[in-house]
Amino acid sequence: MSGAQATRAASGAQATRSEVCAVALADALRGSGERLVSCFGLAPQVGARLAKLSFEPDLLLTDGICSLLAEAQPISGPRAPDGPDAPEPVVEGWLPFRSVFDLLWNGRRHVVMVASQIDRHGNQNFACIGPHPKPKAQLLGMRGAPGNTIHHRTSYWIPNHSPKVFVEQVDVVSGVGYDRAAALGPQSARFHDIHRVVSNLGVFDFETPERRMRLRSRHPGVSAQEIAQQTGFELAPNAEEAPETRAPAAEELRLIREFIDPEGRANSEVREVRG
Repeated sequence: MSGAQATRAASGAQATRSEVCAVALADALRGSGERLVSCFGLAPQVGARLAKLSFEPDLLLTDGICSLLAEAQPISGPRAPDGPDAPEPVVEGWLPFRSVFDLLWNGRRHVVMVASQIDRHGNQNFACIGPHPKPKAQLLGMRGAPGNTIHHRTSYWIPNHSPKVFVEQVDVVSGVGYDRAAALGPQSARFHDIHRVVSNLGVFDFETPERRMRLRSRHPGVSAQEIAQQTGFELAPNAEEAPETRAPAAEELRLIREFIDPEGRANSEVREVRG
C-alpha cells in the first residue's frame, strides 16, 4: 500500500467531497437496469462503477473503446484487488461506435456530461464562451450533446460550482433544457430527461411544475446560502428545506478506496473538504 493509500485508509469513515459527489452520482443511476452509462470526468466514473458493484449490477460499462465489460474496472491502481497479475477483464459484448447510436436512439443510455455553463432550465453549453461566430474561448464543441439530451436520460457533473457556470443564460446551447424541449413539442421531446446536476456543492434536479432547477440536497458542510451565492440565477424556492447529501456508507468507502480508485485520482477534480 502506497503512502497516499495508507493516508486515505487511515481517514476511516470521513469522506472527501469528491467521494460524497461520487456517491451522489451513483445514486443518480438507481433504477437504470440494463442501460449503457457514459461518463465525462473522474467522479462520474467512480459513481458508475460504485453503482454497478452495489445496487445496479446490470449497468453496461465499456472499456472506453468498444468492449462491454462484465465487471466494473478501477480507474486507478491495478485492475483488480489481486494486483497486476489479475486475469484480464471479461468481455461480454462488442459495442463499436456505430452501435452506440442504436442504444442512444432507443433511450437505453444515461450520459453524464460536464457543463461549462448551465441555466435554470438545464440548457447546457460546453461549445464556446462568448458569441458563437467569434467566441472569446473555444471549448469542446457540441460533442453530440443535442442528440444526447433529446434521445435519452442526461445528467451533469460540475466540479467547480460558480456563477460563471450556473448562469442566467448560456452563450450557446449544446444540450437542450426543459424550456427548449417544451418548445419542440411532445413528439420531438418525448425522451427528453435531464435527470440530475451534481456539483461540488450539492445535487440539483428539475422536479418542479415549471421545470426550473431546484436544490435537491446540499453536501455536508455546505449551506443553502453559500449555494445561492455561487449560483447566477434564482433556484426554485425550496433551498432552505433541502436535506444534506447522504455520506458514503462504510462499504461504499471501502469499494472506492480499495478497488475503484485506490490512488485517489478523483480527488484532484474537487477541493478536498471533509464531510
